[in-house]
Amino acid sequence: MSTIIKILGTGCPKCQKMTQLVEEVVKENHIDAQIIKVEDIMDIMQYNVLSTPVLVIDEQITVKGRVPTKAEIVELLN
Repeated sequence: MSTIIKILGTGCPKCQKMTQLVEEVVKENHIDAQIIKVEDIMDIMQYNVLSTPVLVIDEQITVKGRVPTKAEIVELLN
């Protein structure tokens, strides 16, 4: 079953960087995952977070308000 990865953010540079890193990690490590970019502020507010970007893996908030390293993303996905 594929992992559902959501990146919550309005399109700011940090949000774009997180999206890029997550896509690279998934591709480089051959991880079966679906990446969903959530940019609508009303959808983001449902997660009750105050700062973006936010990394959500299988509906669990794993990182918020900062861009994680590639190594951190790999660890979160394994």
